[in-house]
Amino acid sequence: GYLARAAFIMDRLMSKVGLHGKSFIPLLSSFACAIPGNMATRTIENRQDRFATILVAPLMSCSARLPIYTLFIAAFLPTGTLLGLFSYQGIAMFSMYLLGTVLSFFAAWVLSRFVFKGDSSFFAMELPPYRLPRLRQILWRMIDRSKAFFVRAGKIIFWMSILLWLMARYPSVELDPSFEVRRIAVQETYDASVAAGDDGEAAALIFGASIQQLDIDAAGYRIERSFIGMMGHALEPVMRPLGFDWKISAGIISAFVAREVIISALATIYSVGDSDENSPILREKLKADRYPDGSPVYTPLVAASLLVFFVLALQCMSTLAIARRETNTWKWPLSQLFGMTAIAYIVALIAFQLLK
Repeated sequence: GYLARAAFIMDRLMSKVGLHGKSFIPLLSSFACAIPGNMATRTIENRQDRFATILVAPLMSCSARLPIYTLFIAAFLPTGTLLGLFSYQGIAMFSMYLLGTVLSFFAAWVLSRFVFKGDSSFFAMELPPYRLPRLRQILWRMIDRSKAFFVRAGKIIFWMSILLWLMARYPSVELDPSFEVRRIAVQETYDASVAAGDDGEAAALIFGASIQQLDIDAAGYRIERSFIGMMGHALEPVMRPLGFDWKISAGIISAFVAREVIISALATIYSVGDSDENSPILREKLKADRYPDGSPVYTPLVAASLLVFFVLALQCMSTLAIARRETNTWKWPLSQLFGMTAIAYIVALIAFQLLK
């Protein structure tokens, strides 16, 4: 009975921005993930209210954005406190969630006034009594919804994942001869260490770490020359007003599989390997990156611009696939994709240029 009462209480606020009281639960779910948020809109009877909720749900900061927030806020924003009480980094994290929430309500208001025009629906429901949930019903509901996701949306995600994987691996390029020179040097160093009677276990560890780093460097070399790398270079002139270079642009393209993939993409490009948002090595690599003129690639300003972009952009093909399934057309999901990307670009551009 709690969810029904929450929807009832929130109906007055939701109606002011053109949404239904029942939109509150899908939007709340979207803070975890927009996929169950979209699927939860089935409880909304009015088609216009349902579609409007689906279109604005991805603006809620889902958990997939959290690693991106963590990496760039921790690496580039100051660690002091405001008035000795509030951490600057904590304020920045809260601002990301607030920005997405406020803009989702504004987007819903715009949609209700100019796209889904018509008589607004009214809220009427019988509030169910409070009762303990039944584990058997919850279990079968989870199985049913999971099956629907894998069978219908999973096909789109599967083929898109293959396409993006191919774009990151091809065209296959020959490594620069310097890689072979480095590999031979590592092998010779190891052989000399063994011949000199040094600690064999320590020498093997150093040899393994050197070969691993060489493979990581080679992966970064290949991805720069892959189709995704080429697209990153091609997009760089368009993304440069936001403060993004080709590496960030390539990461954004890769992140369409899932938002947090940008971290592993940047880790590969910067030859860090399998790193996460808490990796101090990746943070130091980002801080040390420089343009040819010596200016830093990443600054607090660039980090702020990138954070704003990821708050607003629809970097998630799973959400796109579910929106296609729930609306039964590509019209609204594609409008959502291009519209949110345009909004993200414009707002990030304004933030970067004004703060500069």
